[in-house]
Amino acid sequence: MLWTITATNESLVHQLSDSLEVPEVLGRLLVHAGIEDAVSADAFLRPRLANLDDPFALTNLRAAVTRIEQAVEAKESVVVFGDYDVDGVTSTVQLVSLLRKLELDPRYCVPLRLEEGYGLSKQAIDRVFAGNIPKLFIALDCGTNAHEAIHYLREQGVDVIIVDHHQSKTQPPNDCIFINPHVNDSASAPWRELCTAGLVFKLLHGILKSRRAANDPRVDNIQLKDYLDLVAMGTIADLVPLHKENRILSWFGLHHLRGNIRKGVRALAEVSGISTGQEMVSSDISFKMAPRINASGRLADASLPIELLLDEDYQACRTRAEQLDTINRERQAIERRIAQEAEERVMREFNDEPGVVLYGADWHPGVVGIVASRVSRRFNKPCVILGAEGELAKGSGRSVEGVNLVEVFKDCSDLLGHWGGHPMAAGVSLKVVDVEVFTQRFVESIHAVHPNGLPEPSLRLSGWLKLEQVSESLLEQLDRLHPYGQGNSEPVFGVRGVVLEEPPKLFGENNYRLRLPDPTGQSRGMAGVAWRLSGAPTILQPIDIAIRVSWNFWRNQRTAQFTLVDWKNSEVIA
Repeated sequence: MLWTITATNESLVHQLSDSLEVPEVLGRLLVHAGIEDAVSADAFLRPRLANLDDPFALTNLRAAVTRIEQAVEAKESVVVFGDYDVDGVTSTVQLVSLLRKLELDPRYCVPLRLEEGYGLSKQAIDRVFAGNIPKLFIALDCGTNAHEAIHYLREQGVDVIIVDHHQSKTQPPNDCIFINPHVNDSASAPWRELCTAGLVFKLLHGILKSRRAANDPRVDNIQLKDYLDLVAMGTIADLVPLHKENRILSWFGLHHLRGNIRKGVRALAEVSGISTGQEMVSSDISFKMAPRINASGRLADASLPIELLLDEDYQACRTRAEQLDTINRERQAIERRIAQEAEERVMREFNDEPGVVLYGADWHPGVVGIVASRVSRRFNKPCVILGAEGELAKGSGRSVEGVNLVEVFKDCSDLLGHWGGHPMAAGVSLKVVDVEVFTQRFVESIHAVHPNGLPEPSLRLSGWLKLEQVSESLLEQLDRLHPYGQGNSEPVFGVRGVVLEEPPKLFGENNYRLRLPDPTGQSRGMAGVAWRLSGAPTILQPIDIAIRVSWNFWRNQRTAQFTLVDWKNSEVIA
């Protein structure tokens, strides 16, 4: 793997470090984050809720508030329709919770993934209505491209509000109240990159402001900050850029999550292995809580995590959280089986090809995206994994640096049904009979862009450290950069000439426990782990290492640890 160093304006690093009185390593990371002055740096390091913009600055948000207030005053029937991922679930919980406090009893629904697919559909609408047509229908985290479904709702006399953050493939819907900053608002707006959980938080803010102006006593004891835990979960899990308002909301939301005030969150955290009162970081959401919520939508019904997060009875929440944990274990087992089969097939069928398309008649479409990510990372190739759904093959693609998956899919679009996404990740469906031709075209499209083969995989380092800098003091400085995520990646540091004194210990599938030497000789040195390492370093030989550093929480204690990302023999003489 090729190691590269992020280009840095060292003069600006020194200026920021001096003006903020912080170590240069922190100043350098701030520059990497695009910060060029002390004022911006201070706003980044010390997020403030007061810096959130007026919610009514969002296009159409005031109209949505007015229509919802009308429903509240008239006690109209309302349906809230969300999506089955964490963003959709936490968005639905926020709005349903507030409407209940305003004495409405909205029905809520998410699509059944395998039967109804993604987003709004006539089938899902008919299921939730069940002959009882509401006055108001609010779609969250979907609906931007659902022209047919919106028309179907309007034909039945239902008013429609759409709150979404997905890109528009055609003209935006015009027969509804439509909130979507990617379609309606300026690219420079600080709320531009909010996921739906963040947009719903703005909607709640607008409702509360309007109700307080109207002296509504029902909102006297409602604290908007009590919804920040849900916003953080949706924002971090949905991989939106963690800057501007997203950074503010996720930073405060993580602090709110640590209190575990919401009983459903506390139960979910506990079954996820997060100790009560433990400091929470973005990885706790990404790798522990979010997979359990998503597993329900992938394999069962995403209404289960909505019920969990709405319930105020802890024992009921604990039961539901354990159900989610069981479903997640089932998801993991299915994923492991498919991944093993897929990796074996890649080595047999695509060893000399720059791209991979695999279809399995018995592969569950709900987990193939996770498998595609794993296969793509392991083999450094764009990968599409497809499962069966009747006569259709449905699945997900994941790409690597240098290959735009959307452009590749465009070259194959005449073979595809529904498809869409981003350059690095996209969903796709096509007829099973077309999979073979699609595979050929997919590989040919990548060949055309990279006739001499794909670029060598690379690892971008945030900088080089001396071994004595890898310490708890460094971690305390890095804490100020949290939360990590899109647009604010966790830094990877290089350290030259490290000589391991203890042999790495193998556990699991090519995983190792390691320990760095202590340059002061006063302790055993920092402990660490390496995941799925192709080969372990040997002792008493100088190596260069690429590492991440973090806190490890165990029994209400925290210790510094490192994760070995990569290593190579060193030219440095120890």
